[in-house]
Order: sequence, then C-alpha cells, then structure tokens
Amino acid sequence: MEDNVILRVATKILTPYILLFALYVQFHGDYGPGGGFQAGVIFAAGFVLYTLIYGLETARRVLPLKFAALCGALGVLIYAGVGIATMMKGGEFLNYNYLDSHNAEHGQHLGILLVELGVLTTVFGVMVVIFYSFAGRRDIQS
Repeated sequence: MEDNVILRVATKILTPYILLFALYVQFHGDYGPGGGFQAGVIFAAGFVLYTLIYGLETARRVLPLKFAALCGALGVLIYAGVGIATMMKGGEFLNYNYLDSHNAEHGQHLGILLVELGVLTTVFGVMVVIFYSFAGRRDIQS
C-alpha cells in the first residue's frame, strides 16, 4: 500500500473520527442504542483499517500486541471490580445502587458507565489480538 497515497491519506484522516465515533457510541449507550460492545468493535475496526493500509509491523509499533492483550484483561478487571465494589458496600454483585450512598440514581449511572467501559476495553483488546493473530499467520501452503 506504500504506493497508494489516496488510501494512506484517507486512513490518516478517517482513523481519528472512527475512534471518536466509538467513544460517542460508548457514552451515548446510556441513553440510546450502543454501549461497550459496539464501541469496542468500532474502536478495534479503526486499528484494523490502520493495519490494512500501513502494514502489520507499523500497527504493532503503534499498538503492541502485549498492550492489546493487557486491555482485554484490564476490561475484565474493571467489570469485576465494579461488582466487587458493590458487594463491599453491602449490596449484591453489580447492584449499582450501592455505588453512591446518597443517591441511588447516581450510583446506577456510575455503575453502568464503568461496566460499559470495562466491556469496551475487553472487546477492543480481544478483537485486536484476534486480528493480529490472523494477520501475522504465514501461508503454510506456499
């Protein structure tokens, strides 16, 4: 793709907007369609586009495989951490009402936001790891 200037420039222009749209989907998920899973897939798609145009080695310098795997694990920890925090405050696992002792509605909002952030992080990390794994395979037949 080094000789295809149009695709390279278009990717540099579009990638930030794709990532920004993923964040919009993440934070709009409380009020409408969307949320962590969709945002994670869109965020990963931005990196997949970048990898397809600039190559796997360049993409791995921008987003190393170890960091993507760490994102997958960190998202699960965020998700579970919210549940454990609610249990430590006296509630059931993922009962968001206990996150804010003064206002249960604020606790609900905070809990959903944090859980969806964990889902975004996990889905993004796992999707990138899967893509890197398939993209890095060599053709055994040739």
